[in-house]
Amino acid sequence: MGLRRTASTIRTRQHGLLLLGLVVAMALFAGAGRGAAPAPAKAATAADEGFPRSALEIRAAGGRQWFNIHIANTEPRKELGLMYVTQLPADEGMLFPESTPRITTMWMKNTLIPLDMLFIDTHGRIVCLLENAKPESLELLSCDKPAKAVLEIGGGEAHKRGIRVGDRVLHALFHP
Repeated sequence: MGLRRTASTIRTRQHGLLLLGLVVAMALFAGAGRGAAPAPAKAATAADEGFPRSALEIRAAGGRQWFNIHIANTEPRKELGLMYVTQLPADEGMLFPESTPRITTMWMKNTLIPLDMLFIDTHGRIVCLLENAKPESLELLSCDKPAKAVLEIGGGEAHKRGIRVGDRVLHALFHP
């Protein structure tokens, strides 16, 4: 009987320690989550979402300027745009085409880098140019002339390359 009692006592102690360990582990786990913010999910970018790509030329006073562009050709792609992008190479950009020319309004919500916005008419002419749009601003940015598309390039690139209102953009969207 003494041996059974000893074995029973050992099992009871082991069981008690196991339960105590579980309670402590659960308390630690619950406490860690209480004050800690969840890890942010990786934000999707144009590169992640498989946007169509193309090349685009601007004929400016300073010469021919080439850009490799992503095309935001659906509503979800237009909504994402260049949000969450932390750097944009000097020769890259994003084109936001419209099915018909219209007054277009943009903003910089969740856009982490400054951008130049070139509003382009149906003939491929730049009709408005907004330079160095402020990152993460909710200010509405628009052109008072109808645009067939908006091209976003890195902030300051238009000035560096001598791109101005009236310059011609060559792309299949404007010259089928």
